[in-house]
Amino acid sequence: MALTIAALAGIATVTGPAVAKERLTGEQQLEKMLEGRVAGKPQSCISRFQQDNMKMIDGTALVYGRGKTLWVNVPTNPDSLDDSDILVTRQFGGQLCRMDMVNTVDRMNGFYTGNVFLSEFVPYTRTN
Repeated sequence: MALTIAALAGIATVTGPAVAKERLTGEQQLEKMLEGRVAGKPQSCISRFQQDNMKMIDGTALVYGRGKTLWVNVPTNPDSLDDSDILVTRQFGGQLCRMDMVNTVDRMNGFYTGNVFLSEFVPYTRTN
């Protein structure tokens, strides 16, 4: 019996407890998304087509687009970006522009939580 207990103890030591994966900061997430891309000239507006696949990076930025070019917007108040919220955009026309206001709403309860004021959109394009 002592041999069995020792063997089981050895197995527990070898496999060990599951190691929690370290959570990346917002800046680290953005850096990872932009690997292999080069920043272009900032633009005041992006078209509706370029708004596909928006991703909110908690406390950091909004990233729009997919494929070759990603458009990054660091709002004037990025600390208001919270991944427990959803964004509600009221768009007039076919573009999203600098100084447009986006409302934030609690994902669970649907309550208004604040505003995000957009800045310029910086295109990041793949180099390869």
